[in-house]
Amino acid sequence: MKTHDEIIDFAVTALKTEAQAVLKLTEYVDKNFAECVIFIHNSKGRVIVTGIGKSAIIANKIVATLNSTGTPAVFLHAADAIHGDLGIIQPEDVVVCLSKSGNTPEIKVLTPLIKGLGNKLVALVGNTSSYLAQQADFILNATVDKEACPNNLAPTSSTTAQLALGDALAICLLRAKGFTSNDFARYHPGGSLGKRLYLKVSGLSEHNSKPVVSSDASLRNVIIEISSKRLGVTAVVDGDDLKGIITDGDLRRMLEKNEDVSNITAKDIMTASPHAIEKDELAVN
Repeated sequence: MKTHDEIIDFAVTALKTEAQAVLKLTEYVDKNFAECVIFIHNSKGRVIVTGIGKSAIIANKIVATLNSTGTPAVFLHAADAIHGDLGIIQPEDVVVCLSKSGNTPEIKVLTPLIKGLGNKLVALVGNTSSYLAQQADFILNATVDKEACPNNLAPTSSTTAQLALGDALAICLLRAKGFTSNDFARYHPGGSLGKRLYLKVSGLSEHNSKPVVSSDASLRNVIIEISSKRLGVTAVVDGDDLKGIITDGDLRRMLEKNEDVSNITAKDIMTASPHAIEKDELAVN
C-alpha cells in the first residue's frame, strides 16, 4: 500500500490531467460547433445520443442534461441500434454519436445506417481523422492528449472531455432557447431544485391543517389548536384579517408571568403584525 502523500499525489495528478484535457477543448470549439448548435436548435426532431462502452454511459448523462434543459433527447446504445432498436430514430431527429477512436466495429456498422436514414450525424469524437468523423455532418472535437490512467488505457480524461463537451452543447442550446428558471422548474418539480424553483407557500400545508384562532379565543382553545395542528404556532385572525401569531414560546412566557390565566384570550398573547408572505410566493422566499 502506498503512503498518504503518494495517494494524494496520484489524485492531484489525475485531477490536473483531466482538468487540462477539458481546458484544451476550448481550442476546438469553432464555427463547426456553432453551426451544429444552430442546426439542432432549428431542428423539429429530437436529439438521439448513442455510443458504445464508456462512451455510452456518458451519452446517457448528456441525454439527461439535454432533457432537463429543454432539448428533447433519447439515449440509444450503439450495440442495440444495430440489433433492432434503430427504429427509434425518426426522420427529423439529429443523431450524436460518441466515440474516442471513432473506429470501433459497432460504430462502423451504425454510421452508414444512420446516413442511409437521411438523418444528420454529429460526431463527438476523440479522433477527427476517424471513420466516424469522416462520415459526420458536424464534428465536435473531444481529442485528449492522454488519459489520467497511468497506463494511458482506462477511459478517464477522454470520457470527462466527452461529458464537458456535451454539457457545452446543452448549455448553448439552453441559451439559444432562452430557457429560464421558470422553464427549469417545470421539468424539476421534485427534489431540492424543484422546491426552490417551483414550490409555493400554498403548497406547504393542506388547508385544513393550518392552525388559526380568533382574536377572542380562550387560552384553552389556543392550546388545543396549536397542539392539534402540531406546528408549534397558530395564526390569530379577525375575520379574514391576520392580526398576529402565537407560538409555543409565547405560551410559556405568558404562563411564567401570569398566575391567573382564566381571562386571557388570544389577543393578549399574540405577537401583533407579524411578517407575512402571499400564498402564491415561492416558498424559498
